[in-house]
Parts: sequence; C-alpha cells; structure tokens
Amino acid sequence: MEGRWRAAAGLSKWAFLLASLMSYIASDVAAEEGGDGDGRKGLCSTDLTTFLPFPYSNLPNMVCQPLWNSYLLRYSQSKDNEITIVLSTIYTSGWVGIGFSRDGKMLNSSCIVGWVNQEGQGRIKQYHIKGFTPGEIKADRGELPLTNVPPYVAVQGATIYLSFQLKFNTTLKTQPLLLAFSTKTPHHHRLTVHEDKTTIYFDFSQGKADDSSSGVDSYSSPGILKDRRSHGTLAVLGWGFFLPTGAILARYLSRKDKVWGIGIFLLLITVLQVVAFFTRPSSDSKYRRYWNWYHNWVGRICLFLGAVNILLGIHIADAGQAWKIGYGFLLGFLLVTVVVLEALLRLRPSAEADNKHPPFSINSIDREISL
Repeated sequence: MEGRWRAAAGLSKWAFLLASLMSYIASDVAAEEGGDGDGRKGLCSTDLTTFLPFPYSNLPNMVCQPLWNSYLLRYSQSKDNEITIVLSTIYTSGWVGIGFSRDGKMLNSSCIVGWVNQEGQGRIKQYHIKGFTPGEIKADRGELPLTNVPPYVAVQGATIYLSFQLKFNTTLKTQPLLLAFSTKTPHHHRLTVHEDKTTIYFDFSQGKADDSSSGVDSYSSPGILKDRRSHGTLAVLGWGFFLPTGAILARYLSRKDKVWGIGIFLLLITVLQVVAFFTRPSSDSKYRRYWNWYHNWVGRICLFLGAVNILLGIHIADAGQAWKIGYGFLLGFLLVTVVVLEALLRLRPSAEADNKHPPFSINSIDREISL
C-alpha cells in the first residue's frame, strides 16, 4: 500500500508540473496571437456560487487578473478598505500559497496556504515566514488583518480555490505578492519546501500587475541563482573531475618519485565530498547540522592538503624558484581574499524588518475548515 501511495504521489507531482507548463505555454501563445493577453481570462466567468460560500461566491465589481503560470486572482475591494480575495490555480496534490510582503522578500512575510490532506479534507491556514527552513515557517501566526469571515478552500475539478477576506486601514494599492507551490502535502500543518515560486507587485487600486517588477524572484535573485549554478558547475568540475583525474594521472603515468600518500587521500575524500551530495538530509532534519560540519571541514581539509600537495610537487620536481614564488603569490592572494570576504561577511548587519510603517496590521486570526 505504501509503495502504491508513493507511486501515486510521484505521478501527481509530474502531472502538476506538466499541467502548469502547458498552462504557461498556452498563455504565451495567446499573447502572441493578439488575444486578450492570456487564455486564463476566460476562467474569470466561472460560476463561483456552486462551490464557494458567501461572500466569496459573490464579488461585487470583481477584478479578475492572471498572475503567474495558472494562478488567477479574483478580488473585490469595498469603500471601507475591505478586500475579498479568491485565488485559484491548477491542483493535483501538495499545497499552494499566496503571501503578502513588505519588501517583496520571503523573510517576515505572512501567507495564506491551502491544500487537501490525505483524507480528502481541505485545509487553509495563515503562516508567518520567520526563516527559510520548514521549521521556521510558523502555522497559525502572521500579520494579515483577516476579518471574522472564515477563510475557505475548495477544489472544483482540477482547480483549487483559496478564499479569504482582509480589512486594511487604508486603500490597498501596490502590494508585493509571493506565489509558491509544492506537490508534497504538509504533515501536521508543517509546510514542505516549495518547488517553484515568484514575486509579483500587484496594484490593487488599478487591478493590474506592475510590468517592471512582475515575476521578480524574491527568494533568490538572478545574480544569486547564477552564482549557485556557477558554484555547482565548478564544484563538479573541480571535485568530481580535475582532482580525481590529477590523482589518477599521478598514480598510473608517473615513473619515479612515488610519493602518493597525500594524493591518494585527497582522491578518497574528494570522492566522499561528491557522494555526500546524494546523502544530504533535508534542511530541517536533526542530522543536517552534522552533515554541514562534515561537508565544511572535509572541504577545508581538501583545500589545505591540495595546497600542500602542490608545494611538495614543486619541491620534489625541483621546478625552480620561479614556480615557488609564482604559486606562493597565488596562494597568498587567495588567502587575503578569503580573509577580507570573511571579515565583510561577519560585519554585514543582519537584515531587519521595517516595523515602523507596516502595510498591514497584526491579526493572527486563522481558520481551518473541511471541504
């Protein structure tokens, strides 16, 4: 039974990703053909009265706008700054969420998340994002000014609807919205890591997204994403190819001066570093701390022994003073760079949320309902 459940969960994950991809492609085609800019606009005419309770089923002067992938935002804003929101998207499993942020970043934002559990019951809760690991995403907390109207979640066909009502002190205008989803169902209301996400700056007074900032990734900027890819590429080439290749060449193609101890040891721990990637526990696992210690210190030992191995090689080969000075200069430059960067990292002030003028008041009212 457990194997069947895992297989079904895997199929649901791929079905969700495929459906989202097809929706994204279809929206691009519609835009290129000069239609209404997005095929999802046709979904705005869906009759909500058949599966959503009042007031979510009846939105006066409703604004309906596509946001991202298959996400569709419906809302109605009254004169007393009360806004009723219905967010819909394609759904097969896992959770979907929308967050309100002060600065467009995930940290310290408040989110509404909905899902259907393994018993087929709908769940919708508010979460406060205090950090980047699942353990730091707190359920039943947040600063969204929810009204006394209970939030509601419903699944109609292949679409999930998250409905909630907020009341602000002033008219809600441009607001950074965080959109994210995961195909893994929360366990005991604990969210799993998102599989995709974005940030959109939406002007609720005009009923449209800010084109200049729509789709900005607040979780990891393009520069950071590029750095991570570069780091991964260099790690694979350096630890997974060049170091093992160098050790193999030195072991089997050399004819004299058989000083292999450091090289063989380096080859061993280099392979262990690569293998450790596949055994890395999740970020909120109790074993992650020990894995981090192992990964960091073995990496440092590799770098240190690599430098020692090069110095020994230059000495044994009697390469001359020029090689020693050249490598010494390179090694000194790298050490100075590391010291400076480490000092800057430790002196960098920690990011603090701007609590002086929050865009929404604190209200921790949360609801949990069943379909």
